[in-house]
Amino acid sequence: MTPPPPPPEVSRRAAQGFSEFYAATYNSICVQLYAHTGEMAEAQDVVQEAFCRAYDRWRTLSTYDDPVAWVRKVAWNLATSRWRRMRTAVAFARRHREEYVREPDPVRLDLMNALAQLPERQRQAVVLHYLGGLSLQEISEVTAAPVATVKTWLHRARTKLDRLLEVRDA
Repeated sequence: MTPPPPPPEVSRRAAQGFSEFYAATYNSICVQLYAHTGEMAEAQDVVQEAFCRAYDRWRTLSTYDDPVAWVRKVAWNLATSRWRRMRTAVAFARRHREEYVREPDPVRLDLMNALAQLPERQRQAVVLHYLGGLSLQEISEVTAAPVATVKTWLHRARTKLDRLLEVRDA
């Protein structure tokens, strides 16, 4: 059950007391929060919200030894909460934003397409030898094939790549 509303004269006195409290302390708290947030509009927003919350509790707050401390604490907490929400939103946006990716180099695309047309073992030999820097002996060990077979794979792959890439250059 809610308590009955106070008589109108008590409400007017309480509102008058809050108005005086607000006028006397608003600027000071705004300056403090501006120093905390670095943005005057943000400071004014959180201080205004803190005063709105104080107004709802003014009957209790007016009996405190230092109601300014309560308003300052609420404003500070609001600013910190906004900062945390913004940090979370920025991190989310950073993870989910579209990034510009350069168009692939046509020469690279041609090479990738040509490599894709090679049989698997020939492609493996070419990649290991030219991109991986492995010797014929090392490729032989990796693939468990004789060195002569690796030489054949590389020869056939180079011949086919030459033909495939020559057609694209024409």
